[in-house]
Amino acid sequence: MFTYIDSTVRKRLIAEGKLKRIDALGKLLQADAVPQPGKLSVNVLGPIPLPLDLPTGKMNVHWYACVRNTELSKVEELASNLRESGGQHLFASLASSMAVNSVLISGDPESWENPLVRVHSSCLTGDVFGSERCECGPQMQAALESIAQDEQGGMLIYMSGHEGRGIGLWAKAATYLLQDAGEDTYQANRSLGLPDDCRDFSDAAALLHYFVKGKKFRLLTNNPKKINDLHNFGLNDIEPVKHLIGVGRWNKKYLSAKQAWGHKLEDADLETDGKPGSARNE
Repeated sequence: MFTYIDSTVRKRLIAEGKLKRIDALGKLLQADAVPQPGKLSVNVLGPIPLPLDLPTGKMNVHWYACVRNTELSKVEELASNLRESGGQHLFASLASSMAVNSVLISGDPESWENPLVRVHSSCLTGDVFGSERCECGPQMQAALESIAQDEQGGMLIYMSGHEGRGIGLWAKAATYLLQDAGEDTYQANRSLGLPDDCRDFSDAAALLHYFVKGKKFRLLTNNPKKINDLHNFGLNDIEPVKHLIGVGRWNKKYLSAKQAWGHKLEDADLETDGKPGSARNE
């Protein structure tokens, strides 16, 4: 985050073409211009070479770190106040106020005609801890592997602010306790007075406009709402690709609730052998 706060480093990255700013339709803006109030703009930092070690082998991607300019404005204001008060030791506290999304690119976007894309919502318990209460971890790994093996390549957008379908990690933990008491994942949200799904895909849409540049793309998803939300941001040429993996005893009820809510899943998709950790690779 210090590359954003230090104006000298920021100017250098802008001059090198490694820090750019885009609008809601993926069009380049002047990176150091004062943002317009009420207008979405996203800062894109990269590319950064990032070798990955996946279960099926090695994968080289380019990583871009992406954050809304409104968030940076708040952080830079706080950073300025800390500098003025001599509070450099408190800079670490800034990290908690930033939601930095990521883009992982495989292949050459300039040559894409119909790339493979995954817009993946963050899930600490699944993606990092390996929880079997959901299928998020296997979905992310399988998406990266599919993109790596695709002849065109593609991209994964990791939405770090989407924990628990947008309710945050603390509330998500509470919903787990409610689910253990008998509620499904959507009922638990409602019990807390929260929406079924409050994720905002506007940043993801801006990044898709920027990298895909109006071309058709294949989207790894079972969720029609995600496609509809992206449609609402002007992305109209989307081919959905079913993305199902990691089905097991622990998450069958969770996936059944998704199916009832509208996800494109069939009863046969949710079959397991009844053993903990069993998984179907689709």
